[in-house]
Amino acid sequence: MTVARACGHLSNFNSAHESRARVLGEARLDYPESHIEVDNRLSWFLGGLEKRYGGEPLYVHLRRDAEATARSFEARWGMGIIRAFAQTIIAHPEEWPAEDRLTLCREYVQTVTANIELFLRDKPSTMTVWLDDYKTWFPDLWRRIEGEGNLDAALAEFAVRHNATAHRERG
Repeated sequence: MTVARACGHLSNFNSAHESRARVLGEARLDYPESHIEVDNRLSWFLGGLEKRYGGEPLYVHLRRDAEATARSFEARWGMGIIRAFAQTIIAHPEEWPAEDRLTLCREYVQTVTANIELFLRDKPSTMTVWLDDYKTWFPDLWRRIEGEGNLDAALAEFAVRHNATAHRERG
């Protein structure tokens, strides 16, 4: 969400967060020209991205600490992609015991990361960046895409917590 909001300060690109997440078929990856899409679900559409766009776009692999990411998924247990992964990709016939959930979330993060790394290995234009290091990579991204607009306002978006997971106590 934060990166999409930051890219919203570009005047020569449009950006969105999960803009086509509910679209099926070939239209799922039908992004307009000069568009920046931020969507973690794209990690499950890498074959389609390859067929449709190949090595043409600049692909940005946005990373953050794997353990923090796993814990964020654990805090959202039973929702979204982690529910799908836990119940249907890792076929588990009943509810996961609480003591195994973090391990499963780590497995999800490792799997997605490995899939993305494999996809990017032969792409001519990529960036692997760490979310917390935005002051370094975001201006570089801006330059690489010849961004126009308000870079200072874009960088200020990283100080705002967009779509943050509310951590709750579990009993």
